[in-house]
Amino acid sequence: MTHFTRRAIILAVLMLSASMLSAALTPTQRIMVEAAQLDLEALIPHQFGDWQMLEGGVQAVINPQTQQTLKKLYSQTLSRTYINSDGRRIMLSLAYGADQSQDNKIHKPEVCYPAQGFRIINKKNDIVHAETADLPVMRIVTQLGNRHEPVTYWIRMGDTLVRGAIEQNLARINYGLKGYIPDGILFRVSEINPDIESSFSLQDQFIQSLLPSLTPDARKMLIGKHEGSQKNEVNLFIPVSVS
Repeated sequence: MTHFTRRAIILAVLMLSASMLSAALTPTQRIMVEAAQLDLEALIPHQFGDWQMLEGGVQAVINPQTQQTLKKLYSQTLSRTYINSDGRRIMLSLAYGADQSQDNKIHKPEVCYPAQGFRIINKKNDIVHAETADLPVMRIVTQLGNRHEPVTYWIRMGDTLVRGAIEQNLARINYGLKGYIPDGILFRVSEINPDIESSFSLQDQFIQSLLPSLTPDARKMLIGKHEGSQKNEVNLFIPVSVS
């Protein structure tokens, strides 16, 4: 066998492998297609526990994308402000996307906030211990001038909860290898408060009160089939340098 022939065979094998990998990573089957009938407004109650939706409250959604881009990324969005008996306010934001492929994946808060001029001071992986499950979440601390806004979020992709770019991409690839295009929803809560630990504690209370108030189907829409398998995976705050 000549050197040219061997090289031709190797190139053919590599091209075939690349083609097979591309096909494997090109999913064709959508999951949770029943979500096409999803109504975020009806999904989340106006009142639960000690929390009441603030009528006419300021809706501080941090999304720098144009309306056209938002429509491409998200099938539906919801933004509300809730107030408790102590007068403290939690801002809730949901963004649902039926197609979580690479080009249409949900934009994470640590990307959206800086695009609006905020600095990301700290971020960490954490766990919210809720009645229904132990939920893996991302905590970020944002600042714009004198405004300090701690944020807690997770993204459900298919039945998986992810936080941050690495987990989001790994989940997308895992579903892609199985031929699936997952849907996804961003769940985000925040409070304008310079007391970071107090704010995160209040956000936990909000989540812990909200989830049991939902129907099983609504809860599944927010957290999938999560069973808290990442319970012990907690990282300390990591300073973030933002140019």
